[in-house]
Amino acid sequence: MRRRAVLLVALLVAGCGGGGATKTTTTATTPALRAASDCGAPSGFRCVAFTVPLHRRGPQRGDGKTLTLRAAVQDVPAAPKGDLLFLAGGPGQAGIPFAARLASRLRNSIAGYRLVIVDQRGTGANALRCEALQREAGTSDIAVPSERAVRECGETLGAARDAYATADTVADLELLRRALGRRSWVVGGISYGTFVAERLALAHPATVSKLVLDSVVPQAGAELLLRDPQRAVGRVLHDVCGARCVSDLRALLRRDGPLGPRVLDALVARSIGVPRLDGVGAVLRAAVTTDRRPLEAFLRIDDAAPPALFSSGLHAATLCADSPAPWSDGSGATTAVRNSAADAQQARMGPRATDPFPVSTAVDQGLFVTCRAWPRTAAPPSPDPLARIAAPALLLAGDRDLSTPLEWARGQAALMPHAHLVTVAGAGHSVLSRERGRTGRDALRDFLA
Repeated sequence: MRRRAVLLVALLVAGCGGGGATKTTTTATTPALRAASDCGAPSGFRCVAFTVPLHRRGPQRGDGKTLTLRAAVQDVPAAPKGDLLFLAGGPGQAGIPFAARLASRLRNSIAGYRLVIVDQRGTGANALRCEALQREAGTSDIAVPSERAVRECGETLGAARDAYATADTVADLELLRRALGRRSWVVGGISYGTFVAERLALAHPATVSKLVLDSVVPQAGAELLLRDPQRAVGRVLHDVCGARCVSDLRALLRRDGPLGPRVLDALVARSIGVPRLDGVGAVLRAAVTTDRRPLEAFLRIDDAAPPALFSSGLHAATLCADSPAPWSDGSGATTAVRNSAADAQQARMGPRATDPFPVSTAVDQGLFVTCRAWPRTAAPPSPDPLARIAAPALLLAGDRDLSTPLEWARGQAALMPHAHLVTVAGAGHSVLSRERGRTGRDALRDFLA
Protein backbone atom coordinates (compact mmCIF):
# COMPACT_ATOMS: atom_id res chain seq x y z
CA MET A 1 0.00 0.00 0.00
CA ARG A 2 2.75 2.41 0.53
CA ARG A 3 6.36 3.11 -0.34
CA ARG A 4 9.29 4.22 1.79
CA ALA A 5 12.23 6.16 0.36
CA VAL A 6 14.69 3.76 1.97
CA LEU A 7 13.03 0.92 0.05
CA LEU A 8 12.49 2.62 -3.29
CA VAL A 9 15.73 1.35 -4.76
CA ALA A 10 15.11 -2.17 -3.51
CA LEU A 11 11.40 -2.86 -3.95
CA LEU A 12 9.40 -2.94 -7.12
CA VAL A 13 6.05 -1.75 -5.89
CA ALA A 14 3.68 -1.21 -3.09
CA GLY A 15 0.49 0.53 -2.36
CA CYS A 16 -3.09 0.02 -1.78
CA GLY A 17 -6.12 0.01 -3.93
CA GLY A 18 -8.25 2.23 -6.08
CA GLY A 19 -11.26 1.65 -8.30
CA GLY A 20 -12.39 0.86 -11.80
CA ALA A 21 -15.30 0.45 -14.13
CA THR A 22 -17.37 -2.48 -15.24
CA LYS A 23 -16.75 -1.51 -18.83
CA THR A 24 -13.70 0.46 -19.92
CA THR A 25 -14.09 2.95 -22.77
CA THR A 26 -11.12 3.21 -25.13
CA THR A 27 -10.46 5.29 -28.19
CA ALA A 28 -11.67 3.85 -31.48
CA THR A 29 -8.17 3.45 -32.88
CA THR A 30 -5.19 1.65 -31.45
CA PRO A 31 -2.29 4.03 -30.72
CA ALA A 32 0.97 3.44 -32.53
CA LEU A 33 3.98 2.56 -30.43
CA ARG A 34 6.98 4.70 -31.18
CA ALA A 35 10.55 4.53 -30.00
CA ALA A 36 11.33 6.76 -27.04
CA SER A 37 14.80 7.55 -25.80
CA ASP A 38 13.94 9.36 -22.60
CA CYS A 39 12.17 6.78 -20.41
CA GLY A 40 15.21 5.48 -18.54
CA ALA A 41 14.76 1.89 -19.66
CA PRO A 42 17.72 -0.26 -18.55
CA SER A 43 19.97 -2.38 -20.72
CA GLY A 44 18.03 -5.28 -22.17
CA PHE A 45 14.87 -3.22 -22.66
CA ARG A 46 13.69 -0.90 -25.39
CA CYS A 47 11.71 2.19 -24.57
CA VAL A 48 8.41 2.87 -26.32
CA ALA A 49 5.82 5.60 -26.01
CA PHE A 50 2.11 5.79 -26.80
CA THR A 51 -0.51 8.50 -26.53
CA VAL A 52 -3.80 8.22 -24.64
CA PRO A 53 -6.64 10.64 -23.93
CA LEU A 54 -6.40 12.48 -20.63
CA HIS A 55 -10.16 12.53 -19.96
CA ARG A 56 -12.44 9.58 -20.61
CA ARG A 57 -15.54 10.78 -18.74
CA GLY A 58 -17.06 13.91 -17.31
CA PRO A 59 -17.37 17.37 -18.82
CA GLN A 60 -13.79 17.34 -20.14
CA ARG A 61 -14.26 14.17 -22.16
CA GLY A 62 -13.37 14.72 -25.80
CA ASP A 63 -11.46 17.93 -25.15
CA GLY A 64 -8.48 16.61 -27.12
CA LYS A 65 -6.02 16.63 -24.23
CA THR A 66 -3.65 13.69 -24.18
CA LEU A 67 -0.89 12.03 -22.18
CA THR A 68 2.20 10.38 -23.58
CA LEU A 69 2.92 7.24 -21.57
CA ARG A 70 6.14 5.24 -21.64
CA ALA A 71 6.81 1.54 -21.36
CA ALA A 72 9.93 -0.61 -21.24
CA VAL A 73 9.70 -3.77 -23.38
CA GLN A 74 12.26 -6.48 -22.83
CA ASP A 75 14.54 -7.30 -25.76
CA VAL A 76 14.48 -11.07 -26.00
CA PRO A 77 15.29 -13.30 -29.00
CA ALA A 78 11.91 -14.99 -28.70
CA ALA A 79 8.94 -14.99 -26.37
CA PRO A 80 7.00 -18.15 -27.22
CA LYS A 81 4.76 -17.78 -24.18
CA GLY A 82 3.87 -14.16 -24.93
CA ASP A 83 4.05 -10.98 -22.86
CA LEU A 84 4.07 -10.62 -19.09
CA LEU A 85 2.92 -7.17 -18.05
CA PHE A 86 4.09 -6.36 -14.52
CA LEU A 87 2.58 -3.40 -12.69
CA ALA A 88 4.10 -1.19 -10.03
CA GLY A 89 2.17 -0.06 -6.99
CA GLY A 90 1.51 2.90 -4.78
CA PRO A 91 -0.58 4.16 -6.49
CA GLY A 92 2.04 6.68 -7.50
CA GLN A 93 5.16 4.63 -8.11
CA ALA A 94 6.91 4.58 -11.46
CA GLY A 95 7.62 1.11 -12.83
CA ILE A 96 10.44 1.55 -15.34
CA PRO A 97 13.17 2.45 -12.78
CA PHE A 98 12.75 -1.04 -11.31
CA ALA A 99 12.66 -3.02 -14.56
CA ALA A 100 16.25 -4.21 -14.31
CA ARG A 101 15.84 -5.51 -10.76
CA LEU A 102 12.61 -7.29 -11.63
CA ALA A 103 14.09 -8.90 -14.74
CA SER A 104 17.10 -10.11 -12.80
CA ARG A 105 15.11 -11.32 -9.81
CA LEU A 106 12.55 -13.24 -11.89
CA ARG A 107 14.83 -14.39 -14.70
CA ASN A 108 14.51 -18.11 -13.95
CA SER A 109 10.80 -17.92 -13.17
CA ILE A 110 9.53 -16.23 -16.33
CA ALA A 111 11.48 -18.05 -19.04
CA GLY A 112 9.70 -17.85 -22.39
CA TYR A 113 7.97 -14.55 -21.61
CA ARG A 114 8.73 -11.00 -22.67
CA LEU A 115 8.55 -8.61 -19.71
CA VAL A 116 6.67 -5.34 -20.19
CA ILE A 117 6.90 -2.55 -17.59
CA VAL A 118 4.91 0.68 -17.83
CA ASP A 119 4.93 4.00 -16.03
CA GLN A 120 1.22 4.35 -15.29
CA ARG A 121 -0.47 7.69 -15.84
CA GLY A 122 0.50 10.26 -13.23
CA THR A 123 3.87 8.61 -12.54
CA GLY A 124 7.41 8.93 -13.87
CA ALA A 125 7.71 11.69 -16.45
CA ASN A 126 3.98 12.41 -16.01
CA ALA A 127 4.17 12.50 -12.20
CA LEU A 128 1.58 14.67 -10.52
CA ARG A 129 3.44 17.20 -8.40
CA CYS A 130 2.04 18.55 -5.15
CA GLU A 131 4.93 20.02 -3.20
CA ALA A 132 3.37 20.34 0.26
CA LEU A 133 1.64 16.95 0.17
CA GLN A 134 4.81 15.29 -1.12
CA ARG A 135 6.72 16.77 1.80
CA GLU A 136 4.15 15.97 4.50
CA ALA A 137 2.89 12.53 3.41
CA GLY A 138 5.91 11.22 1.55
CA THR A 139 5.34 7.65 0.43
CA SER A 140 3.05 6.63 3.28
CA ASP A 141 -0.65 5.86 3.33
CA ILE A 142 -0.81 6.48 7.06
CA ALA A 143 1.33 9.58 7.73
CA VAL A 144 -1.11 12.43 8.41
CA PRO A 145 -0.83 15.49 6.13
CA SER A 146 -2.39 18.84 6.86
CA GLU A 147 -5.81 19.59 5.41
CA ARG A 148 -4.26 22.60 3.70
CA ALA A 149 -1.72 20.43 1.84
CA VAL A 150 -4.46 18.03 0.72
CA ARG A 151 -6.77 20.75 -0.55
CA GLU A 152 -3.92 22.61 -2.20
CA CYS A 153 -2.99 19.47 -4.14
CA GLY A 154 -6.55 18.85 -5.28
CA GLU A 155 -6.96 22.45 -6.36
CA THR A 156 -3.65 22.36 -8.23
CA LEU A 157 -4.88 19.39 -10.26
CA GLY A 158 -8.14 21.20 -10.95
CA ALA A 159 -10.30 19.62 -13.66
CA ALA A 160 -7.73 16.84 -14.13
CA ARG A 161 -8.60 15.35 -10.72
CA ASP A 162 -11.11 12.99 -12.35
CA ALA A 163 -8.58 11.64 -14.88
CA TYR A 164 -6.51 9.48 -12.52
CA ALA A 165 -8.82 6.73 -11.31
CA THR A 166 -7.80 3.11 -11.77
CA ALA A 167 -10.34 2.79 -14.58
CA ASP A 168 -8.26 5.26 -16.60
CA THR A 169 -5.12 3.19 -16.11
CA VAL A 170 -7.05 0.05 -17.08
CA ALA A 171 -8.08 1.71 -20.34
CA ASP A 172 -4.48 2.79 -20.99
CA LEU A 173 -3.24 -0.76 -20.53
CA GLU A 174 -5.83 -2.18 -22.90
CA LEU A 175 -4.59 0.26 -25.56
CA LEU A 176 -1.01 -0.81 -24.84
CA ARG A 177 -1.93 -4.49 -25.32
CA ARG A 178 -3.50 -3.76 -28.66
CA ALA A 179 -0.51 -1.65 -29.72
CA LEU A 180 1.81 -4.55 -28.84
CA GLY A 181 -0.26 -6.80 -31.10
CA ARG A 182 -1.11 -9.36 -28.41
CA ARG A 183 -4.50 -11.08 -28.26
CA SER A 184 -3.90 -11.74 -24.57
CA TRP A 185 -1.17 -11.46 -21.97
CA VAL A 186 -0.27 -12.53 -18.47
CA VAL A 187 -0.74 -9.64 -16.06
CA GLY A 188 1.01 -9.36 -12.72
CA GLY A 189 1.60 -6.76 -10.09
CA ILE A 190 2.69 -6.05 -6.57
CA SER A 191 0.46 -4.26 -4.05
CA TYR A 192 -1.64 -1.60 -5.83
CA GLY A 193 -0.46 -3.22 -9.07
CA THR A 194 -2.48 -6.30 -8.09
CA PHE A 195 -5.58 -4.15 -7.87
CA VAL A 196 -4.99 -2.73 -11.35
CA ALA A 197 -4.46 -6.28 -12.64
CA GLU A 198 -7.72 -7.46 -11.05
CA ARG A 199 -9.66 -4.55 -12.51
CA LEU A 200 -8.10 -5.19 -15.92
CA ALA A 201 -9.22 -8.83 -15.72
CA LEU A 202 -12.74 -7.73 -14.77
CA ALA A 203 -12.97 -5.18 -17.57
CA HIS A 204 -11.32 -7.31 -20.29
CA PRO A 205 -11.56 -10.96 -19.23
CA ALA A 206 -10.79 -12.38 -22.67
CA THR A 207 -7.42 -10.61 -22.84
CA VAL A 208 -5.96 -11.67 -19.47
CA SER A 209 -4.78 -15.28 -19.69
CA LYS A 210 -3.31 -15.48 -16.17
CA LEU A 211 -2.85 -13.25 -13.13
CA VAL A 212 0.12 -13.00 -10.78
CA LEU A 213 -0.83 -11.10 -7.62
CA ASP A 214 1.91 -10.39 -5.08
CA SER A 215 0.90 -8.61 -1.83
CA VAL A 216 -2.76 -8.49 -2.71
CA VAL A 217 -5.11 -5.54 -2.60
CA PRO A 218 -8.71 -6.81 -2.90
CA GLN A 219 -10.65 -6.02 -6.05
CA ALA A 220 -13.13 -3.95 -4.03
CA GLY A 221 -10.29 -1.70 -2.93
CA ALA A 222 -8.67 -0.90 0.39
CA GLU A 223 -11.25 0.81 2.57
CA LEU A 224 -10.35 4.24 3.85
CA LEU A 225 -10.61 3.17 7.50
CA LEU A 226 -7.89 0.50 7.10
CA ARG A 227 -9.52 -1.79 9.67
CA ASP A 228 -8.02 -5.01 8.29
CA PRO A 229 -4.40 -3.80 8.54
CA GLN A 230 -5.00 -2.63 12.10
CA ARG A 231 -6.43 -5.98 13.15
CA ALA A 232 -3.60 -7.78 11.36
CA VAL A 233 -1.12 -6.04 13.66
CA GLY A 234 -2.40 -8.15 16.57
CA ARG A 235 -1.88 -11.40 14.65
CA VAL A 236 1.59 -10.48 13.43
CA LEU A 237 2.85 -9.12 16.75
CA HIS A 238 1.57 -12.22 18.53
CA ASP A 239 3.69 -14.32 16.16
CA VAL A 240 6.72 -12.06 16.47
CA CYS A 241 6.82 -11.26 20.18
CA GLY A 242 3.92 -12.99 21.93
CA ALA A 243 0.71 -12.04 23.70
CA ARG A 244 2.42 -9.61 26.09
CA CYS A 245 3.64 -7.59 23.14
CA VAL A 246 0.07 -7.10 21.92
CA SER A 247 -1.08 -6.24 25.46
CA ASP A 248 1.68 -3.65 25.75
CA LEU A 249 0.52 -2.02 22.52
CA ARG A 250 -3.04 -1.81 23.84
CA ALA A 251 -1.79 -0.35 27.12
CA LEU A 252 0.34 2.23 25.35
CA LEU A 253 -2.53 3.42 23.21
CA ARG A 254 -4.97 3.51 26.13
CA ARG A 255 -2.65 6.08 27.66
CA ASP A 256 -1.92 7.92 24.43
CA GLY A 257 -4.61 7.25 21.81
CA PRO A 258 -3.45 10.01 19.40
CA LEU A 259 -0.20 8.09 19.01
CA GLY A 260 -2.09 5.35 17.12
CA PRO A 261 -1.46 6.52 13.53
CA ARG A 262 2.28 6.98 14.14
CA VAL A 263 2.61 3.53 15.68
CA LEU A 264 0.62 1.94 12.86
CA ASP A 265 2.71 3.80 10.30
CA ALA A 266 5.97 2.59 11.83
CA LEU A 267 4.81 -1.02 12.07
CA VAL A 268 3.55 -1.09 8.49
CA ALA A 269 6.79 0.47 7.22
CA ARG A 270 8.82 -2.23 8.96
CA SER A 271 6.79 -4.99 7.33
CA ILE A 272 7.75 -3.90 3.81
CA GLY A 273 10.41 -5.97 2.13
CA VAL A 274 12.34 -8.02 4.65
CA PRO A 275 10.37 -7.55 7.92
CA ARG A 276 12.17 -5.61 10.66
CA LEU A 277 9.82 -6.33 13.55
CA ASP A 278 11.95 -8.47 15.84
CA GLY A 279 12.77 -5.64 18.27
CA VAL A 280 9.26 -4.25 18.60
CA GLY A 281 8.46 -6.23 21.76
CA ALA A 282 11.30 -4.63 23.71
CA VAL A 283 10.34 -1.19 22.40
CA LEU A 284 6.72 -1.55 23.54
CA ARG A 285 7.71 -3.05 26.91
CA ALA A 286 10.01 -0.12 27.63
CA ALA A 287 7.36 2.40 26.50
CA VAL A 288 4.76 1.14 28.99
CA THR A 289 7.17 0.62 31.89
CA THR A 290 10.28 2.77 32.11
CA ASP A 291 11.52 4.51 28.99
CA ARG A 292 9.81 5.97 25.89
CA ARG A 293 13.04 6.91 24.15
CA PRO A 294 13.27 3.63 22.17
CA LEU A 295 9.70 4.22 21.02
CA GLU A 296 10.51 7.70 19.75
CA ALA A 297 13.41 6.26 17.75
CA PHE A 298 11.14 3.50 16.44
CA LEU A 299 8.60 6.06 15.22
CA ARG A 300 11.10 8.14 13.24
CA ILE A 301 10.87 7.18 9.56
CA ASP A 302 12.16 8.98 6.47
CA ASP A 303 9.31 9.26 3.96
CA ALA A 304 11.02 11.51 1.43
CA ALA A 305 10.91 10.58 -2.25
CA PRO A 306 10.92 12.63 -5.48
CA PRO A 307 7.64 12.70 -7.43
CA ALA A 308 9.26 10.97 -10.41
CA LEU A 309 9.73 7.87 -8.25
CA PHE A 310 6.60 8.21 -6.14
CA SER A 311 3.90 10.83 -6.64
CA SER A 312 1.96 11.67 -3.48
CA GLY A 313 -0.42 13.67 -5.64
CA LEU A 314 -1.38 10.66 -7.73
CA HIS A 315 -1.58 8.55 -4.59
CA ALA A 316 -4.23 10.87 -3.19
CA ALA A 317 -6.10 11.42 -6.46
CA THR A 318 -6.45 7.71 -7.19
CA LEU A 319 -7.23 6.42 -3.71
CA CYS A 320 -9.70 9.19 -2.94
CA ALA A 321 -11.48 8.53 -6.24
CA ASP A 322 -11.73 4.79 -5.80
CA SER A 323 -11.34 3.52 -2.22
CA PRO A 324 -14.48 2.35 -0.41
CA ALA A 325 -15.59 5.13 1.94
CA PRO A 326 -18.10 5.14 4.80
CA TRP A 327 -20.14 7.78 2.94
CA SER A 328 -22.17 7.48 -0.23
CA ASP A 329 -20.93 8.78 -3.59
CA GLY A 330 -17.26 8.47 -2.62
CA SER A 331 -15.18 11.45 -3.71
CA GLY A 332 -18.32 13.09 -5.09
CA ALA A 333 -19.78 13.53 -1.59
CA THR A 334 -20.04 16.97 -0.02
CA THR A 335 -17.98 17.91 3.03
CA ALA A 336 -21.10 17.83 5.18
CA VAL A 337 -21.96 14.29 4.05
CA ARG A 338 -18.40 13.10 4.67
CA ASN A 339 -18.21 14.62 8.13
CA SER A 340 -21.60 13.29 9.19
CA ALA A 341 -20.84 9.79 7.92
CA ALA A 342 -17.40 9.77 9.52
CA ASP A 343 -18.81 10.72 12.91
CA ALA A 344 -21.56 8.11 12.64
CA GLN A 345 -19.10 5.41 11.58
CA GLN A 346 -16.78 6.15 14.48
CA ALA A 347 -19.69 5.96 16.92
CA ARG A 348 -20.81 2.58 15.48
CA MET A 349 -17.44 0.86 15.54
CA GLY A 350 -16.79 -1.26 18.59
CA PRO A 351 -13.28 -1.85 19.94
CA ARG A 352 -12.91 -5.17 18.08
CA ALA A 353 -13.13 -3.35 14.74
CA THR A 354 -9.60 -2.01 15.07
CA ASP A 355 -8.08 -3.95 17.99
CA PRO A 356 -5.31 -3.64 19.19
CA PHE A 357 -5.67 -0.02 18.08
CA PRO A 358 -8.33 2.33 19.44
CA VAL A 359 -11.18 3.18 17.10
CA SER A 360 -9.84 6.73 16.84
CA THR A 361 -6.85 5.46 14.84
CA ALA A 362 -9.13 4.51 11.94
CA VAL A 363 -10.36 8.07 11.45
CA ASP A 364 -7.13 9.83 12.42
CA GLN A 365 -4.72 7.97 10.08
CA GLY A 366 -3.55 9.62 6.90
CA LEU A 367 -5.56 7.79 4.23
CA PHE A 368 -8.85 8.65 5.89
CA VAL A 369 -7.78 12.21 6.73
CA THR A 370 -6.61 12.81 3.16
CA CYS A 371 -9.77 11.59 1.46
CA ARG A 372 -12.04 13.29 3.95
CA ALA A 373 -10.41 16.60 2.97
CA TRP A 374 -9.92 15.90 -0.77
CA PRO A 375 -11.84 18.41 -2.94
CA ARG A 376 -15.14 17.14 -4.25
CA THR A 377 -14.57 15.14 -7.44
CA ALA A 378 -16.99 13.07 -9.50
CA ALA A 379 -16.52 9.44 -8.48
CA PRO A 380 -15.81 6.90 -11.24
CA PRO A 381 -18.14 3.93 -11.76
CA SER A 382 -17.02 0.71 -10.16
CA PRO A 383 -17.74 -2.96 -10.82
CA ASP A 384 -19.62 -5.33 -8.58
CA PRO A 385 -17.25 -5.86 -5.62
CA LEU A 386 -18.20 -9.56 -5.60
CA ALA A 387 -17.72 -10.15 -9.34
CA ARG A 388 -15.78 -13.34 -10.11
CA ILE A 389 -12.44 -13.32 -11.90
CA ALA A 390 -12.21 -16.47 -14.00
CA ALA A 391 -8.57 -16.27 -15.06
CA PRO A 392 -6.14 -18.71 -13.39
CA ALA A 393 -4.32 -16.77 -10.71
CA LEU A 394 -1.34 -17.11 -8.40
CA LEU A 395 -1.66 -15.09 -5.19
CA LEU A 396 1.41 -14.52 -3.00
CA ALA A 397 1.24 -13.18 0.56
CA GLY A 398 3.84 -12.71 3.26
CA ASP A 399 2.37 -13.60 6.63
CA ARG A 400 4.11 -10.59 8.24
CA ASP A 401 2.92 -8.07 5.67
CA LEU A 402 0.98 -5.27 7.39
CA SER A 403 0.66 -3.09 4.30
CA THR A 404 -1.47 -5.57 2.34
CA PRO A 405 -2.26 -8.15 5.02
CA LEU A 406 -2.76 -11.85 4.48
CA GLU A 407 -6.47 -11.40 5.24
CA TRP A 408 -6.85 -9.40 2.01
CA ALA A 409 -5.27 -12.17 -0.06
CA ARG A 410 -7.54 -14.79 1.50
CA GLY A 411 -10.62 -12.70 0.79
CA GLN A 412 -9.59 -12.09 -2.81
CA ALA A 413 -8.80 -15.76 -3.41
CA ALA A 414 -12.35 -16.62 -2.35
CA LEU A 415 -13.63 -14.59 -5.33
CA MET A 416 -11.41 -16.38 -7.85
CA PRO A 417 -12.45 -19.97 -8.65
CA HIS A 418 -9.07 -20.74 -10.23
CA ALA A 419 -6.85 -19.06 -7.64
CA HIS A 420 -3.89 -20.61 -5.84
CA LEU A 421 -2.79 -18.75 -2.70
CA VAL A 422 0.76 -19.24 -1.47
CA THR A 423 1.49 -17.86 1.99
CA VAL A 424 5.19 -17.26 2.61
CA ALA A 425 6.11 -17.68 6.27
CA GLY A 426 8.20 -14.87 7.71
CA ALA A 427 7.93 -12.72 4.59
CA GLY A 428 6.67 -9.17 4.44
CA HIS A 429 5.34 -6.93 1.70
CA SER A 430 6.60 -7.57 -1.87
CA VAL A 431 7.40 -11.28 -1.87
CA LEU A 432 8.82 -11.62 -5.38
CA SER A 433 11.10 -8.64 -5.00
CA ARG A 434 12.31 -9.08 -1.44
CA GLU A 435 11.65 -12.55 -0.05
CA ARG A 436 14.87 -14.03 1.34
CA GLY A 437 14.08 -17.51 0.07
CA ARG A 438 12.62 -18.81 -3.20
CA THR A 439 9.12 -19.88 -2.20
CA GLY A 440 7.40 -17.13 -4.17
CA ARG A 441 9.62 -17.33 -7.24
CA ASP A 442 9.40 -21.11 -7.37
CA ALA A 443 5.61 -20.88 -7.17
CA LEU A 444 5.68 -18.35 -10.00
CA ARG A 445 7.88 -20.62 -12.15
CA ASP A 446 5.53 -23.56 -11.63
CA PHE A 447 2.43 -21.44 -12.28
CA LEU A 448 3.74 -19.99 -15.52
CA ALA A 449 5.05 -23.35 -16.71
